[in-house]
Amino acid sequence: MASQLEKIAARIASIKAELAAIEEMRPGSLTRQYKDPEEQSGGYYQLSYTRDGRSRTEYIPRHAVREVKAQVASYKQFKALTEEWLALSIEQSRLKIKQKVS
Repeated sequence: MASQLEKIAARIASIKAELAAIEEMRPGSLTRQYKDPEEQSGGYYQLSYTRDGRSRTEYIPRHAVREVKAQVASYKQFKALTEEWLALSIEQSRLKIKQKVS
């Protein structure tokens, strides 16, 4: 059980380091839209996300698409890491409680 706790603690430390390395981030999905979908003409980029219970949409200029894609990817990485950290913390807590009972 002690080795499991050590492994969990090490992974949590690694997650913290990965989170600290994340730069700019934005939630949402970046999609290409068309004013005329059948002809696929008049294309533009749109970022859609929900924040504080409200759905939001922003139009993204072409020159900013690469940057916004990177920000969205950073946010997805942030969410995945925090979910993993939470799962590990729950397991760590269970093991510590179990260890004290034994």
